[in-house]
Amino acid sequence: MPARYHLRFQLHPTPEAAQQATELAKFCGEAGVTEVVLLLGAEELYAGHPAGPAEDLLFETAATATTILREAGLDVSLNPWVTVGHADRGRADLLGFAPMVDPQGTAATAQASFACPRWRAWFVAQYARYATLDLRVLWLEDDFRYHNHAPLQWGGGFEPLMLDRFAAAAGEPVTRERLVAAITSPGEPHPWRALLQQVWRTAQLETAELVAKAVGECSGGRVRLGLMSSELGVHSVEGRDWPALFEALSIDGRVAHRPHFARYGDAPGRELSFSVWMLEAQRALRPAHATSEPEIENWPHTAWSKSDTQTWSELVAAGLAGSDAMFLNVHPMQSGRAQRFPRVADLLRRSRPALDWVAERQPRLPTTHGVGLPMPQHAAAHVRTRADGGLAGLAVDAGPTADHLLRYGVPVTAARAPVQALFGQAAWAFADFEVELMLAGGLLLDGVAAEVLTRRGFGRLLGITTCELVEREATGPAGPYALEHVRDQDVYLSVNGQPALARLALAPGAESWTTILTPGRQTWGPGRFVFRNELGGRVAVLAATAAQLLPYDDDGQRLLHTMVRFLEADRPALPLVSGGPHLIPHLSHTERGWQLAVANGSADPVRPRITLPGAPKAAAATLLAPLAPPTSARLDQHRRELILGQDLPHRGWLVVNWH
Repeated sequence: MPARYHLRFQLHPTPEAAQQATELAKFCGEAGVTEVVLLLGAEELYAGHPAGPAEDLLFETAATATTILREAGLDVSLNPWVTVGHADRGRADLLGFAPMVDPQGTAATAQASFACPRWRAWFVAQYARYATLDLRVLWLEDDFRYHNHAPLQWGGGFEPLMLDRFAAAAGEPVTRERLVAAITSPGEPHPWRALLQQVWRTAQLETAELVAKAVGECSGGRVRLGLMSSELGVHSVEGRDWPALFEALSIDGRVAHRPHFARYGDAPGRELSFSVWMLEAQRALRPAHATSEPEIENWPHTAWSKSDTQTWSELVAAGLAGSDAMFLNVHPMQSGRAQRFPRVADLLRRSRPALDWVAERQPRLPTTHGVGLPMPQHAAAHVRTRADGGLAGLAVDAGPTADHLLRYGVPVTAARAPVQALFGQAAWAFADFEVELMLAGGLLLDGVAAEVLTRRGFGRLLGITTCELVEREATGPAGPYALEHVRDQDVYLSVNGQPALARLALAPGAESWTTILTPGRQTWGPGRFVFRNELGGRVAVLAATAAQLLPYDDDGQRLLHTMVRFLEADRPALPLVSGGPHLIPHLSHTERGWQLAVANGSADPVRPRITLPGAPKAAAATLLAPLAPPTSARLDQHRRELILGQDLPHRGWLVVNWH
């Protein structure tokens, strides 16, 4: 089945809208676009929540454009610009909505509270009206959230109506100041944090259920709802229950998902690690019946914001994740005239051969493999905050862990796996029995997670007798930490930029692989060590507390690969990739066999080396070069390595298949 392009395009609500829609239909035919996602009254054309004549004009524009586009053979979806509102930017509410209020007490001027009944009625009526059109999906923009509502600090959720809901749940009146202090206080989380997340979650779910009911009734079940999402850590702060939210939005068992996964503008190729992980993590959160239609972001919406090469590489990443469609922002939002930008059509035409090749081979629900990165959706409820952390300090996810592994050529998965990695404060989010299950397999920890688990009484299973976190600015008898020395080798790595390190005292049987040194070469403490515990599991620990900030280099890669092999014990299975900087892998298994895709996140051409645990099987390789048709590639075999016999260009993908 060929790849599906969904083009997100804004029409101007003017008499020229019909002509604009006709030109857009012609453009789509030339560019191979299968669906248009109409955006109305957005960004530069947004004047606030519409009502009266302004609302009627937007609806009439959508109705006219939908008819023209459907007659041209295109599917049509609609993305009303706002739900609660995106950002004030000088706009004012004209409809009497209760405004969002942030933790500091600042009220928005054009963004509504989820607890506002007047806004809720308006919102449901808007979507019910649009559901009468011949649409495939009605999208909820990612503004359907509590965080990121400029100019509010962090976001909303502290308005009087929401505080009333919280007071009813808590059984006592509560001021905003007292509530904020409680949920962000250092130490063991105050019970009010989880309670506030429950209140927020309930208000959002109630709204989702109302809009789904209205859209289902007004469309006769023809139109489905779709949800755009943001980064997972901040959704965890909000207390989002992903399965419950998708269930609330489902109409006759159908719902769509538009996962955020691509950087908004030009970014180094190594940022593909973010894209690969975001697609994988969100795949694990949505139900199997939800379609995945990732959005390739582009902001500001001009061809100067993001290169075609980057857009192409992100499209391939979405295809490898088994996506149902590609959601593209490639036209200037304010233009209204698709055919003024023939370069966009050229981008889509040149991208199609590689995307069709991937779509024909990748199942909709691929089974991914790699180091498992467990991350419960409720992790933020368990985080221990710093005194100055605020709500932003509650956001934790596995993104930094994924970056550390993927950029070093280690595949990852959101599923449970024989080897797992647990970094940071996420270690608070698991019950004791879950921790023991992880410790009975292979488990990679950073210094923060090791300190948390030691504090929780798991030190003997980690090979640790004592563990404390030492801040960068702290001084001691030995002096500050600076270097990491690899045992029995003339190899040094830098820990100079770490915000803190774990000072570890190791139990008998723990094997130190590196030592932290001061600038004067005095021993500061163990840097990395491994341990076999009484459960039959294996543990590897890094003293680093922000592994993603360690300088990436060949020595760091060799240490990590060796640790992964140690953790696999006598069951080595994962292909590990080397041969150049930032070679980012994606490993999956289908009825066709194993597939390893490797992206070149470096600006230089490289020749990847794939190390397989056993004797390499007969493998076929395909090179996907940016904006070019797929070509067969040669793999040379050297012992247990498969080496690409030609250069892999910047942001190109090598796809290797074997049985």
